[in-house]
Amino acid sequence: MMRSEPRALQLNEHGQLKHFLTLDGLDKTILTEILDRAESFLSMGEQSVKKVPLLRGKTVVNLFFENSTRTRTTFELAGKRLSADVINLNIETSATSKGESLLDTLKNLEAMQSDMFIVRHSDSGAAHFIAEHCTPNVAIINAGDGRHAHPTQAMLDMLTIRRHKGGFDGLKIAIVGDILHSRVARSQLQALTTLGVSDVRLVGPKTLVPSFFAEMGATICHDLEAGLKDVDVIVMLRLQKERMKGALLPSESEFYRLYGLTEETLAWAKPDAIVMHPGPINRGVEISSEVADGKHSVILDQVTNGIAVRMAVMSMAMSGQLQSDDSPAAKDEK
Repeated sequence: MMRSEPRALQLNEHGQLKHFLTLDGLDKTILTEILDRAESFLSMGEQSVKKVPLLRGKTVVNLFFENSTRTRTTFELAGKRLSADVINLNIETSATSKGESLLDTLKNLEAMQSDMFIVRHSDSGAAHFIAEHCTPNVAIINAGDGRHAHPTQAMLDMLTIRRHKGGFDGLKIAIVGDILHSRVARSQLQALTTLGVSDVRLVGPKTLVPSFFAEMGATICHDLEAGLKDVDVIVMLRLQKERMKGALLPSESEFYRLYGLTEETLAWAKPDAIVMHPGPINRGVEISSEVADGKHSVILDQVTNGIAVRMAVMSMAMSGQLQSDDSPAAKDEK
């Protein structure tokens, strides 16, 4: 069976977002709209009542087939701040652990009049599969699938960069670490190139930064000093040990010696460089505590920005669903 093209599946007939599965196929206009809308939500965290009624009466289901604390919590907060009813489905105790198929589980959730599924899965393409097989009026948001994509993480990183650097023109950005197993790196690279960044460096050992990534518009660096030289932004990635097969690294201590971000190696970047990390952080493996907690770090800003970006994506997808020609509301208008 032929899979739908990402752009065709994610956008409605009017070019509005109705699912958010990947950044592949989305243009600069859509990404900028997400960032602009997220900016408008950021001030809500300072208000006494942190809610807007954009998703009032809607039911959002967090379908996390893979463990996560930060992503699930920020999606839950985002849904509640949009006034949605949010359900966290415990997959370990759900019917899928007793042999029920994924499609059967989805059909049952659809029968409960759910409006949006936030999906995290260890299999690449899982969110895409769900979007193809769900009823058309349920919005699907990808919260990370295998090695494939983590689009909301990439967009919260873009918001963090834009807020600290004012834009993307002329930036030099290094993404360091386990590129091979990182869905975050793939989505970040797509976002950065779409937003106009021409100097993106993927830095790490040959076993974790294969040469084929150059085809996506990045410069491959196996030397940390060359990778960090005069960059504006450094994104450190966690070693994805749970996804590694075979001896890709001699040891964590050797990786830290060659590719760890310390105060000494940070000095190769520009004096006003910012340091990012999608989390969770392995201190002393990819980054030192002095840098993670230091003046260049914007790691906690990423978490704050994550709530606003997820609010933006969820509200846009729900609006796109309501404006879709397949939606019940659109059919009523006809």
